[in-house]
Amino acid sequence: MSSQTITADAAGTWKLGDLPVHRLGLGAMRLTGSAAFHLGTPSDRDRSIAVLRTAIDLGVNHIDTAAFYFSSLRSANELINSALAPYPDDLVIVTKVGPYRTWSGEWGTSARPEDLRAHVEENLRQLGRDHLDVVNLRRMPTYDSIAEHFGALADLREAGLIRHLGISNVEPRHLAEAQAIAPVVCVQNRYALDHPDPATDALLRICGEQGIAFVPFYAVAGEGGERGATTAHDEEVRAVARAHGASPTQIRIAWALHQGPHMLAIPGTGNPDHLVENVAAGAIRLTDGELERLNAPRTKGS
Repeated sequence: MSSQTITADAAGTWKLGDLPVHRLGLGAMRLTGSAAFHLGTPSDRDRSIAVLRTAIDLGVNHIDTAAFYFSSLRSANELINSALAPYPDDLVIVTKVGPYRTWSGEWGTSARPEDLRAHVEENLRQLGRDHLDVVNLRRMPTYDSIAEHFGALADLREAGLIRHLGISNVEPRHLAEAQAIAPVVCVQNRYALDHPDPATDALLRICGEQGIAFVPFYAVAGEGGERGATTAHDEEVRAVARAHGASPTQIRIAWALHQGPHMLAIPGTGNPDHLVENVAAGAIRLTDGELERLNAPRTKGS
C-alpha cells in the first residue's frame, strides 16, 4: 500500500481524559537503540531525532515514554525534549513510573509509594515540562495491590504535577481498585495478535464499556518483546498483508486498532521509514472475514 501521504488522523481519534489524540501514536522505547534496556546497539542520535520530527509532521500527537527508557548513550526523554521542545500545543506525552534502573542500566528495586514523587520529578526535568500530561503506574511483581502507589500519584495529580492517571500491567481488579481513588484515563497491558490472554481480553472489554483508552505494548514486537519486532508472522497474517499490499507489521497494527475505538496503538521504532509504514497502518480497514481469519489461530482451542 502507498504510505507516503497517510497521516495519523487516518486511524481516528480518542480522548485521554480531556486530551484528544490520534489513535496511532509512537512508543519511544526503540528510539534509544536496536533493542531496549542495553540489549542492543545504541541508536544514532540524529536518526532518532528525525523519527520524532517526522512523527509530528505525520500528525502523531501521542508519544509514550519513560525515564527508564535509556541505552548506554541515549535517553528517550532527552531525545523527545531536544527534538520537539517547544512542544506543539496538541502533543500529549504519556510517561510511566514504578520500575527503576540505576544509571549503569541495571534494574533496581521498584519504587515504593514515597519514591514516586522523585520519579515524576525526574520525568519533568528530562522532558522540560512543568506538568506531565498522563502518568501510568506500572504495577510491579513486588506488590499485588496498587492502592498505595496509585494513591501517591493521585496526590501528585492534586498538587498539579500530573494532569491524568493511568495504570499498566494490571488485572481487572486493579482497575477497580484505582478507580476508587482517582479517575483512570488509560490502561496499558501486553496485548498482541499472537499473545492471547483471557484476563487482558476482559480488561479490554471493561475499558471499552467505561470509555477508558486501552494501550497495548509489544503489539508489534509479539514474542520478540523488548528485543524488537517479531518476524515470526503466521501465514494468516502474511496472506492478509498480501491482499492489502501491506507488510505483516502493518496488519498487526491494523488488527490491534480494530479491537475497539478505544484502542490506541503506540508502535515504537527508531527507523524513519518504519515510522511512515506504521502510521500508514492506521488507514487499513480489515473486513469481518479478514478479522475472523486473523483471529482463528488466536482463538483455537479456547
